[in-house]
Amino acid sequence: MGFWGKIIGGVAGFATGGPVGAVMGAMAGHAADNAARLGPNAANMAAMLGSREQLFAISVVVLSAKLAKCDGPVVRAEIDAFKRMFRIPPQNMKDVAELFDEARKTSKEFEAFADRLGEAFAADRHMLEDVLGALFEIARADGPLTRGEVRFLQRVQVGFRLEAQEWERARDGHARPGARAGDMPGVDAYAVLGLPKDATDTQVRAAWRKLMRENHPDAMASRGAPQDLIQRATGKVAEINSAWDRIKRERKL
Repeated sequence: MGFWGKIIGGVAGFATGGPVGAVMGAMAGHAADNAARLGPNAANMAAMLGSREQLFAISVVVLSAKLAKCDGPVVRAEIDAFKRMFRIPPQNMKDVAELFDEARKTSKEFEAFADRLGEAFAADRHMLEDVLGALFEIARADGPLTRGEVRFLQRVQVGFRLEAQEWERARDGHARPGARAGDMPGVDAYAVLGLPKDATDTQVRAAWRKLMRENHPDAMASRGAPQDLIQRATGKVAEINSAWDRIKRERKL
């Protein structure tokens, strides 16, 4: 299997997970190798696979890596921000890391990924706005935005076909009405709670309660945590609650 066949096959599980994701990954890798012999670029190959979830997984990894590279060498803070914004199941970490490392060799040729993602999710502007917001977080991880990062993000906005108001919300970190972090494609609600998908209802509820006790800003303040950690805990609590809400809806709890 060629490089892109291996990567696209592995990353399939990033968005889907579970046994179904493994089967899709095998099929995707085969399709990508066939496509590679025809000579299209990586973004076209991802789109040709016919799965929006696979295209999403590949595109957010590539866009995140190239954004981190556009202002100089990629630093640990940017990698950590990427992992925080797009949670990756442990079984897919190796393949995602390989794709990230390959993509960050240059900040060039990211435009096709933004365009393809914008086309595939044209009817889901909320998701595209969430992705742009996550990219802003990655860009700020190592300090204030640079001109290069702003130009990169503006081009992503063009590819996503987002309006000025959507850009401003993503830039300023303002949640869109009704936004649910746990609903973003590629975010595994069970991984957020640190559980396997076959966890019992009792285990899910207990994990949610434990994480809420550990991460609630009031509880952290009472333990003397620094203010910056307390501020980040607010977003963490929202993510935990979003994952819990999603699982409740799926299981009709």
